[in-house]
Amino acid sequence: MSPIKILVFFFFFTVRNRLREIVGASTNWQDHQQVLVERASLSQYLAQSQDQLPAKRMKDSMIEAHLPLGSQPALREKYLNSHNSVRFGRILEDLDCLGGNIDLNNIDNISNIVRLDGTSNIIDIIMISLQNIIYPDCDIKCTGHVTWVGKTSIEATMHMSQYQDGAYTDVLDATFVMVARDPENKRAAFVNPLKPEGLEEEAIFHQSEVNKTKRVELSTASLLKVAPTAEERTLIHNLFLNTLDTRFRGRILPPNSVWMEDAKLKGLEICHPEERNIFNRIFGGFLMRKAYELGRANACAFAGCRPTVVAVDDILFRKPVEIGSLLLLSSQVCYTEGMYVQVRVHSEVLDPLTRQHNTTNVFHFTFHLEKDVPAVVPQSYGGEKYFIFINAYIIINKLIIYS
Repeated sequence: MSPIKILVFFFFFTVRNRLREIVGASTNWQDHQQVLVERASLSQYLAQSQDQLPAKRMKDSMIEAHLPLGSQPALREKYLNSHNSVRFGRILEDLDCLGGNIDLNNIDNISNIVRLDGTSNIIDIIMISLQNIIYPDCDIKCTGHVTWVGKTSIEATMHMSQYQDGAYTDVLDATFVMVARDPENKRAAFVNPLKPEGLEEEAIFHQSEVNKTKRVELSTASLLKVAPTAEERTLIHNLFLNTLDTRFRGRILPPNSVWMEDAKLKGLEICHPEERNIFNRIFGGFLMRKAYELGRANACAFAGCRPTVVAVDDILFRKPVEIGSLLLLSSQVCYTEGMYVQVRVHSEVLDPLTRQHNTTNVFHFTFHLEKDVPAVVPQSYGGEKYFIFINAYIIINKLIIYS
């Protein structure tokens, strides 16, 4: 079976409309409430157990998408930044959309009438090879397929390469884990099981099982669930000693260091219907792009030079962002090591009518700089800043494990 080919030139129009047709979503914001009422009746077609669904093959979900930056110069403007390089935030949007397409190719129900909704829950790593940058005038190819399936969740793995000097060169690999939802988006729904064929697919599936175990272990190792390790406690204590005023008149900033409080950058987005997804909530790719751009701007302002993204890690979509919300983004440089900077972007929504704040996402970006950068130091011993600092330290070490 040949890969399904999609020209990304039409990615945010044709492909999104295709997804709307598959799941029966609204194409017009004005009638979205009526469509939600009509979709409630589709729940009767859902499988009551995974055993009722036929097994899928990896090649059933295979997609190959092309972004013709080289052969279609008119498209290039949308992806170009002021430094004449590719806007990586746009790439994140495309990956999110492509991941949804891959997952929907693996999902159907017993009567083959209804496909299920997919809500992004990205909880793995996007790795980028430092030696290969993304050029703005060369065509990009992205291939991907489902590599693992649970009862209600699906892992899609994508590989991006770029055509240069007569051959395709590796750019990045991405792993997205998404959860299937019922037509009313109230509960999880069963998805088709995956049946590996041959030794190569069995090895891929096994590696995905290993990745799942690592995700669970890293999740349970969160500082919100367990106490810091001996190594982490030593790191915290050394930070305290290095900033201690021996006259006990406060904290002192060590040489070549910056207080974490002075390494912040914030932003605000008004969530308009234009940026909605096929389920009439704000598109996850849009949220990733805005968070990345703020995080990159903060890394640039902190270091005083142009940053290059190395990894996007552990983006967890905790709550959907509703149309009309005020999206508050807060970026924090929370850990540095040599020429590397770890930036955390926290997003929350403010309901302008109730004035309630709710956290929706937490993003982690790792950047490489052109020079060594100052250390960031929490100003208080204990508290939230130390948790953020240690969590960033854990992420850097996790990148070493995965690489």
